[in-house]
Amino acid sequence: MHLSDEEKAMYDGRDGPAVQKAMDLLVRYGEALGAERLVETRNVCASITSTTPFQRDFALAKGGGMDAVFSEFSLDSQETVEIPKFKVFTSHLQLGFDPGQPERMGVSEEIVRFYEKSERHAAGLGAQIMNTCTPYQVGNIPTRGEHCAWMESSAVVYCNSVLGARTNTEGRESTGAAMLTGRIPYWGYHLDQNRHATHVVELDIEVESVQDWGLLGYYIGEHVQERVPVVHSRRGISRVPNLPRLKHFGAAASSSGGVEMYHIAGVTPEALTLEQALGGRAPVQVLRYGEAERRATYEKINITAKDAEVQYVMLGCPHYTIEQIWEAAQLIEGRKVHPDCELWIFTPRAIKALADRNGYTKIIEDAGGIIMGDSCSAMSRAVPKGTKTVALDSAKQAHYLPAILGVQAWFGSTAECIDAACTGRWNGGYA
Repeated sequence: MHLSDEEKAMYDGRDGPAVQKAMDLLVRYGEALGAERLVETRNVCASITSTTPFQRDFALAKGGGMDAVFSEFSLDSQETVEIPKFKVFTSHLQLGFDPGQPERMGVSEEIVRFYEKSERHAAGLGAQIMNTCTPYQVGNIPTRGEHCAWMESSAVVYCNSVLGARTNTEGRESTGAAMLTGRIPYWGYHLDQNRHATHVVELDIEVESVQDWGLLGYYIGEHVQERVPVVHSRRGISRVPNLPRLKHFGAAASSSGGVEMYHIAGVTPEALTLEQALGGRAPVQVLRYGEAERRATYEKINITAKDAEVQYVMLGCPHYTIEQIWEAAQLIEGRKVHPDCELWIFTPRAIKALADRNGYTKIIEDAGGIIMGDSCSAMSRAVPKGTKTVALDSAKQAHYLPAILGVQAWFGSTAECIDAACTGRWNGGYA
């Protein structure tokens, strides 16, 4: 791997042992990937703080506190080194629980205190404590062409596809090294040639609602796996999808498959035309998405659902926007959550603060629901006691939660989910 003079100096230890170990990790990582060089990044999204009993015990056993945890889990170093302040803008992603709701999420006060210590440590190093899988909703919005080092599948696909910035799906170690060096291996979606579409998905039906876009994303992920699709309609897309629709679309595609980048002809920044998205190449495959494909996808997502009684409605995967909270508040105002059901809505802390100020939190809480931050049920493995059946408006969560927790999952629209919360039954269906 070719290193610049600046990179050689960091690799040789000029900036201390932590940076040296970070450079060593990046060189080993890059060589394993076949990267010829590193690329500069000023934007990292990563999991930094520590939330588990194992990490707490590790910090105590090593005697190095939070530096020991960062050395082991973010630098692949068994030697504890002092961690300096981060060189680049770094955002911390979500947690395994909401520290404001420890009892509800089955977390001890001891673990909350340990997390708070870890959070102070990360903030002191320069991390932005966003605690969300959607950092682009709360201030981290890279520009087109900007090289990033991001974790979290739904964030990565949004970053590449909607914002036109450039990142691969990184891990805790590579992002830990990037925040100390401002470098990441130059490969994958950092390269122009890898960002062109390989598959064309021709739309034979209108794709309108958030549910529609989730279904389309789930279908595409299954069929293209880790390739790059471009969605195209000969009639044109009558309504440009907004942030929630694109968020759910990308999250679904990265769950049923491994999609890290997509194009929508005439909508996303690197696909003003179908030809631009393809980069002058013929597609590997042309897929058609019509009514039959939509129905088959709906049935596949709902394959685990058998019982009509619903004990839990979870909204906010990926984390809800303020628009989605506003919609949920409108749908539930004047109603009550059924006594045998619970409604949890997940969102970033910053958006919850806005919901508080706008009165949406009160409307939802008056109805018997709750807005939670920092996590989700897939990350926390936390659901209300006795939950057997869940209702969700996220194809991503409907894909993961049955596998993670062994529950049944109904997937539908937000309105259907709110109705399930208030009646304790799933009354939705294919529409």
